Amino acid sequence: MFVLLKQWAEFVTFQHTVFALPFALASMAVAARDHHGWPGLRVFLLILAAMVCARTCAMAFNRIVDRRFDAANPRTASRHLPAGHISLASALALWVLSAAGLVLASWLINRACFYLSPVALFVVCFYSLTKRFTDFTHVYLGAALALAPIGAWIAVTGGFDFFPQYDGGFSIKHSAVLPVLLAVAVVFWLIGFDIIYALQDYEFDRRAGLHSLAVRWGVKNALRAAFLSHLIMWLVLAGFGLLARFRVAYLVGLVIILACLVIEHWLARKRSLKWINVAFFRLNAVISVVFLVVTVAEVAFPWFRLQLE
Repeated sequence: MFVLLKQWAEFVTFQHTVFALPFALASMAVAARDHHGWPGLRVFLLILAAMVCARTCAMAFNRIVDRRFDAANPRTASRHLPAGHISLASALALWVLSAAGLVLASWLINRACFYLSPVALFVVCFYSLTKRFTDFTHVYLGAALALAPIGAWIAVTGGFDFFPQYDGGFSIKHSAVLPVLLAVAVVFWLIGFDIIYALQDYEFDRRAGLHSLAVRWGVKNALRAAFLSHLIMWLVLAGFGLLARFRVAYLVGLVIILACLVIEHWLARKRSLKWINVAFFRLNAVISVVFLVVTVAEVAFPWFRLQLE
């Protein structure tokens, strides 16, 4: 049973859930602070279930529609579908079940989440088709993962009100401005590290006629675009912390995140498969987890702010 579970987890690269999930939980924490207090265990578990189902659905669809490209690419030829370790019927069943799981979890959360769940399913699956017709496939991936903080906010608040209520200084409460800023940060974060990830398949994508910014602009220019995207992401996160009235812990987190981004781009320029994987997964996992930890610390322990007031 454990071998089977491990196989399915590898099929959808379950460990990469760590990218979007911390941003969703951070959005949940801020929404809880500004609205009705911490959500109960039921809502928290339903948000986790919705996130896992959404990403599983997206990755299963990606593996299904890309199976012929994966088989032709030496780097991906050993993946489960092209290698025959998992049948196409089983992959389709997982895709359908995970999509149904997202809809069910959304229905149990609130009406707004339920009504928006088909939109979320379309967005997260549509990304897998974009490399066939646009060089800006990284933007679509960013938009897909940016749904995480927005969805978590709606799960807690039941709505999406853009009209802010000011609470002195620059703080904005009860406003969708905060999750939107998180969503924008996620978009630029994904653009940056997905460009880096695409460098692995630069030669294959050119031969196969697949699109990416690396193919369109070349490696050096693509890396410059990735660095600019990550710079914008960091500035947006700084603005988010300012509007949320975060202080000491969040500032420390921003410094750590900036250091991780600098190291990531230094490693990416080596263009080694080993170092790209380190830059892609480990450092970005650290970024997302650090962001979650410092955000929850600021929300749960307000004395971080009081020290400077």
